[in-house]
Amino acid sequence: MNGAPGGRRPAFPGLPGRAGAGTGGPGGPVGLGGLGALGAPDPVPVPAGERVLEEAAGARQRCGDGGGSVPGTLLCTNRRLAFLPGQAPGSHGLLRSEDEVALPCIRELVAASSFSKPKVLTATSTLKFIPEELAVFCRDFRLLRFHFPENGLALQAFRVANAIAQAREAAMQPGDATEGHDGWSCPAEAPPEEEEEDEEGDEEEEGLGATLLFESLQDWEKELERLGAAGWRVSVVNERFDMAPSLPRYLWVPSGLLDHDLKRTFGHFQERRVPRLCWHHPGGGDLLRAAGFHPASEPGSEDVRCLEMLLLGGRGPCVLADTAELPSPADVQLAHLKLRALCLPGAVVEEKWLSALEGTRWLDHVRTCLRKAVEVVSLLAGRRCSVVLQEPSDRDLNCLLASLVQLLGDPHARSLPGFQSLVQREWVAAGHPFPRRLGLLRRDTPREEAPVFLLFLDCTWQLLRQFPADFGFTEAFLLALHDSSFSPYFSTFRFSCQRQRGHGSPPRPRSQTYRPVGGWQDPSGGPGGHRGGPSACPFPPVWAWGLRYSREQRERFRNPAGPPAPAEPPTPDGPAAPCPWRGAGPVLALAKGSLCPHPLPWRSSRPPLRPPQRDPPLESRGARGGISGGSCPPPGLLLPCTAGPCVRLWHRCYLRGLPQEQRGRFAPSWSGLVEELELLQDRLRAWNTWRPR
Repeated sequence: MNGAPGGRRPAFPGLPGRAGAGTGGPGGPVGLGGLGALGAPDPVPVPAGERVLEEAAGARQRCGDGGGSVPGTLLCTNRRLAFLPGQAPGSHGLLRSEDEVALPCIRELVAASSFSKPKVLTATSTLKFIPEELAVFCRDFRLLRFHFPENGLALQAFRVANAIAQAREAAMQPGDATEGHDGWSCPAEAPPEEEEEDEEGDEEEEGLGATLLFESLQDWEKELERLGAAGWRVSVVNERFDMAPSLPRYLWVPSGLLDHDLKRTFGHFQERRVPRLCWHHPGGGDLLRAAGFHPASEPGSEDVRCLEMLLLGGRGPCVLADTAELPSPADVQLAHLKLRALCLPGAVVEEKWLSALEGTRWLDHVRTCLRKAVEVVSLLAGRRCSVVLQEPSDRDLNCLLASLVQLLGDPHARSLPGFQSLVQREWVAAGHPFPRRLGLLRRDTPREEAPVFLLFLDCTWQLLRQFPADFGFTEAFLLALHDSSFSPYFSTFRFSCQRQRGHGSPPRPRSQTYRPVGGWQDPSGGPGGHRGGPSACPFPPVWAWGLRYSREQRERFRNPAGPPAPAEPPTPDGPAAPCPWRGAGPVLALAKGSLCPHPLPWRSSRPPLRPPQRDPPLESRGARGGISGGSCPPPGLLLPCTAGPCVRLWHRCYLRGLPQEQRGRFAPSWSGLVEELELLQDRLRAWNTWRPR
């Protein structure tokens, strides 16, 4: 159902009758006002702060293209659009099923009738007919269709359609996060004791307790110890965000570089985002990430000493791997828009669908990112050198590339808690602007929207499909994370950096004082006196899956055929290949799969340092599936094939809106069963290949 966008019309004067129905007192559960008169046996409980605007009991949700439908109740709250099938009881969570969608996730709302053309509803448009069907096009590729039979639902259909359009506009402008505007904050009161115990057990079971949020100093120290990165330490130079507002509180820097000297380096990088460690390979290679060099900076002799110690200090050669070869955020946004338009029902005839898919260039971007990650991880595994990922802003493609490199080289990152910790460190703590890139807030300009994080999830799915026995999570987990990214319920995607997340927390008591050595101290000895403790935030992390999914659904997040979590990082069987430039300390650039000399800006007047020999090209290693020729990769290292046929479309995610597909996360359709059978067969073949009895 493709309706033409309607023009701007006078604002709807208001919902007729029952204005503010279902609004309860502050802080308590809110029921559906008047549901008893409509035939429902019990009111539907919703979380505190959420209020029901309109409902239509007796609506039907269409299923597939066979004409079938399921009866239930369609709800519109100030947070979400929900459908309760049959007499299913309401849930205390935020998002419990695929029949619910957060209001900011709604991309287009189309009302249809037998007597008029389909109309796209907005907050400023006027609906002049009684809708017989509502089509909700979601930004996560879902398509929800609701039908209103002719049994007295005319007025309810009219009300709920306009309520969705207006509530969606209001949800895109939630205001200041510190105020919990319009019920977007979490419930302030604790749940009953029994429910609290169940939730704690569920969260611990799903790995939330093992997930490092990197809000505290202890998390950074614990992860650095796990990596075994000798010669590095945790710096608190940015604990108050006064050095770089978009960087996290704590940084991994060389042990020999004092904080006093480290402060000299911030001004020489864009947005003051200095190089810092993000991963250490067991073979000795270090992966760093940084922003581009500031064009107007002129470092003095002392600054140059600190800069070179930060980049080169005692670790052999340094390879600069910039993101110029990767698609820009604008390219990612354009490809995603084309892909989303292609996956609409009836967008392209079947004979031209594959060519149109190639024209989106989405799969090309996936191949490019995987190929670049293979080049970087091959350098770290085969050469004991340092690789610095450099991007002008260090907040988009560096997040993607650093995460992919660790997925390829670190088995811990492929476990469920390890992957969640990876996203927390390389995306959330590193300052990826989720609200702007995902378009969660209407005040953000469309030019800043670019789903780089969704591109990373697609690349992860490609690895999961090629190496099904090496991951501790499943496709259902990736889909849940993909869909949750469009919801502003969670602190994970609500803020652009740790500093904003701290501003969204309750203000500190005035009894606390800041000391240069001990940080924030509470004279009374309360919990605020612990240095580096995580700040309280009114929004939960997305990893609290128990708030939205049942235990049965969460069990499908874990891969039963996946490897057990390694107790220690894997060590190579033998010594790494000797680096031909070790000790010379040159700076090289990784471009098009080859290494070439690259002078630093402050060395531009000096002759560039040339290595004794040129490194062989790396560009074909990913396509061949090996480090060099037909050699086997080291233990724990994944080298995916990036050839054209090996990179496929994520059907279960992108084709959910097509009626003939209807491939949801847990939908027992024929196509879903066939795909599950193929996936199980692939896993069995991989299991027999890599783990013979």
